[in-house]
Amino acid sequence: MNNEELKFDFEITQDDFTFVQQDKKIHDKKFETKPTTFAKDAFKRFCKNKSSVVGAIILGILILMAIFVPVFSSSNTSTISLEERFLAPKLFNSGTGFWDGTTSKKNIIYDSVNKEPAGYGSAGVTNLVVDETPSYVNNATEFGVGGSLAFVNENQYFDYDGNEDVEQYTKDLYTYYKTTFKSTDNAVANIKISKDLFTDTELADYQVVINHKDGRLVLVDWTNKQEDLNINISQIMADNGIDTLEEAQICFRLKPGKMAKSSVVFDSFTFTTNGSNKEFFENLSFTSGNEMALRYYVDEESRTFVQNYWQCNGQKNGYKVEVYYCSFKFDTYEAAYGFQDVVVAKAVLDQYIKNGLCEYDAEVGPSSFKKLSEECPIEEVYEQKTNSRSGKLLEVYTHQYKYKDLGYKSMPRFIFGTDASGYDIFKYAFSGLRTSLILGVLTAAFCFIFGLIWGAISGYFGGNVDLAMERFCDILSGIPWIVMMTLFILHLGSNFITFFLALCLTGWMGTAARTRTQFYRFKGREYVLASRTLGSSDLRLIFRHILPNAMGTIITGAVLMIPSVIFSESTLAYLNLGLKNVDSFGVLLANNQQYISVYPNLIVFPAVIMSLMMISFNLFGNGLRDAFNPSLKGGEM
Repeated sequence: MNNEELKFDFEITQDDFTFVQQDKKIHDKKFETKPTTFAKDAFKRFCKNKSSVVGAIILGILILMAIFVPVFSSSNTSTISLEERFLAPKLFNSGTGFWDGTTSKKNIIYDSVNKEPAGYGSAGVTNLVVDETPSYVNNATEFGVGGSLAFVNENQYFDYDGNEDVEQYTKDLYTYYKTTFKSTDNAVANIKISKDLFTDTELADYQVVINHKDGRLVLVDWTNKQEDLNINISQIMADNGIDTLEEAQICFRLKPGKMAKSSVVFDSFTFTTNGSNKEFFENLSFTSGNEMALRYYVDEESRTFVQNYWQCNGQKNGYKVEVYYCSFKFDTYEAAYGFQDVVVAKAVLDQYIKNGLCEYDAEVGPSSFKKLSEECPIEEVYEQKTNSRSGKLLEVYTHQYKYKDLGYKSMPRFIFGTDASGYDIFKYAFSGLRTSLILGVLTAAFCFIFGLIWGAISGYFGGNVDLAMERFCDILSGIPWIVMMTLFILHLGSNFITFFLALCLTGWMGTAARTRTQFYRFKGREYVLASRTLGSSDLRLIFRHILPNAMGTIITGAVLMIPSVIFSESTLAYLNLGLKNVDSFGVLLANNQQYISVYPNLIVFPAVIMSLMMISFNLFGNGLRDAFNPSLKGGEM
């Protein structure tokens, strides 16, 4: 093409052009900064976010502990150990006053007989303070003191039409034993009738009689006086010309009053006699109503408790029984593992001897015991029990350190304490966290990949493809998740695979929705249109140009899916649909939630771990969102 064809008004010649910088070499300048990749730049920007780094460190520590604690800890999380249940958290030595395995106990019933808190024993109890002022209860209790014996008669009876039945029944308080009375026995009964009435009752008309084989002998006729009774039984028998009463029982008969409860309260019974039935009277005598209400006859042949010495066909109970309360410091580890009196069966002792731990000769007795190894839990044998007929050894009574009997070389300590089964909460929590994390990671990985592909196709192609895929998602999301999960569990069982499948069935839809939204946001941008103009394929446009720009938001949701899965599993565990025969965080929390008011450590420590994990995942996810945002490449956070 020449100048005439261009139709310029001036002529351009070769002389109009000159070379510049002919004395210099022209080349690309060297980069002043080091070259980097997208991954390096993302890591650099992530590290500048301090909160995300802290979250990543905490998350890493929790994951490492979930991996290694169950592997290297020898604590029990599989076999129920009732001796080790509900131990307090212990990190420091006893006596430190904080996190030392001790608990403060208040308002605990005091066992006045054994001089110890009821139900706790003496082991592990320190700083015991007993209230000087007693409380009073109107019932017989094992740890009560004194009180009276009350007999209450319910006198209102109704027929089937709801009308009061005119027939009233006399109730009896009678002796369980039967014996023989003789007029020469000089039998005397001293009875103190209480000046108080049992709660909400009226004083009953009562009669004291002796029921015997041939009839009934009245000792005191009907009366309602609140006064002491001195009854000379032998004298009354003589006055009535009775020499002997066979199969005799002493009986208090109560005549019910009208339209009210009636009662009589006995402060004490004291019987004396010179006859052969002295033991009979001693068994019936009492000065403590609470003691008599709890005193039972023992069948010598069966060695079982049969009946109380005093029986009644009304209501019998203690009245104004004194109960003392106490407060103390309780070392749960000393009580469970300390130096205690332990009964050792012959079979167990034989096993110790066979293993070379000790020596013992039953014919010689406790003095023959000799400890041969420090592994032997027995420190001393102070008594033995043999069969009364064969003379063979049955068991020995020993002093020993209980932790050795349980297989420990030294007294253990549990940082988070133990639960109702004696499981170590520290190991159980991280073992359950490991299971929950594996479930969460696998579920999140599947949902992320599948949701990413589904959302990318739906958002990129749009139109009818997007319409069909979205309607499918609408139908699937309309099914209640809990119903779907329950059906999976009922048909496939509460196992790991079932939970994984059920969680993956709808879990991917959140990632798909976010991916679809991001594709609609970026697919119309200029750089995408330019790449399409240059002939890029759909796959290149999706994975090279659109997806990297959308990854920041998508990856944040994917990371947060892991704790969401763990929370979902925990929710199902509370509904008794949790994993079976597998340690998991949800099962741990569900099993211990009933003890939160009494043993809060069973819930607090696992809850702290879960809270740290959730916060760390949030911080970590926010850091990844900014780090993988291409628009921030090379910039400051």
